[in-house]
Amino acid sequence: MSLNSDNSPSNSRANLMRELVIQNQYGIHARPAAMFVKMASKFQSDVTVEKGNMKVSGKSIMGLMTLEVGNGAKVKIHAEGVDAEQVLDELQKLVEQKFHEE
Repeated sequence: MSLNSDNSPSNSRANLMRELVIQNQYGIHARPAAMFVKMASKFQSDVTVEKGNMKVSGKSIMGLMTLEVGNGAKVKIHAEGVDAEQVLDELQKLVEQKFHEE
């Protein structure tokens, strides 16, 4: 009897990052933060948003609001998990569509 080795599917966990520019007029205020969290929460991957030296959960409205992300600000979105690329694709679309505000 042998114990299993490292041939598990957990090796497929990706750790990805994208840098995006927030382009909607008022940045990430309550409504865009709620949209971002709703989208991020549909996925298994952990999502973190970074601005400057601050990092918060992309699945926390209050966390996103504390970043004070305004128009033209650059943020880094990190995703780690089995569907990391998919969650980044969807969040990037949301940002590029200016959170459907304009």
